[in-house]
Amino acid sequence: MNTQSTPSPQFYLTAPAACPYLPREMERKVFTHLVGPRAAEMNDILTQGGFRRSQNIAYRPACESCRACISVRILAQEFEPSRSMKRVLSSNSDIIATEFPAQPSSEQYSLFRRYLDYRHQQGGMSDMTVLDYAIMVEDTHVNTRIIEYRRREEGSGLEQRPKGELLAAALTDVMSDGLSMVYSYFNPDLDQRSLGTFMILDHIKRTKALGLPHVYLGYWVKGSRKMDYKTRFQPQEHLTPRGWERFNPADVSEAPSR
Repeated sequence: MNTQSTPSPQFYLTAPAACPYLPREMERKVFTHLVGPRAAEMNDILTQGGFRRSQNIAYRPACESCRACISVRILAQEFEPSRSMKRVLSSNSDIIATEFPAQPSSEQYSLFRRYLDYRHQQGGMSDMTVLDYAIMVEDTHVNTRIIEYRRREEGSGLEQRPKGELLAAALTDVMSDGLSMVYSYFNPDLDQRSLGTFMILDHIKRTKALGLPHVYLGYWVKGSRKMDYKTRFQPQEHLTPRGWERFNPADVSEAPSR
């Protein structure tokens, strides 16, 4: 008889810290390590339970007085782009998206650094070095890919690494039920292209092609304007105390912030 028990993940709680999204709020997180042969399986289970991955850590909010962070996933097979989204697709028709193993490059870091300096000067990632970036990309025990978005150049064709300026990139986990967008960044000088929206639309397309149901977007934070874009991709589900439920955009009162 086999008496060896299956190792269970150990969960830990962080100390309170200032919330990066809502003023005067304090955040805490519960987290565990994603390592070993069961890492991919655990990542699937935990992501479906509202966790996010950062390197080899899975975490979710565990704030004492706030419930503003809501896990969001797009129902990819039912999604149809709006008129404005179709315009985004059209304006970025000159972009080639190519998927690679999770390996960093100096070109990626240069764009990442430019994005942070413009969009997140005061954020927790603002002082990330090239080594920190490499760890963020490579430190994974699950099926992680990096997707590069480049401007199409004359003669690019379909070679293994297309030519052209790197405009955006997305670090993405491939899971049993869809794609999870771990982190994405883009050239901040190209606002007219709406590259953030374009990358989400591209992930929906990829998820449809895989025959999988979900694109995980992380957390929608009620009351944080910079998170409002996530509710534009309909239909979608939000994780509530009752489980995953279809979100009605007209019912913004669904997520208590206190």
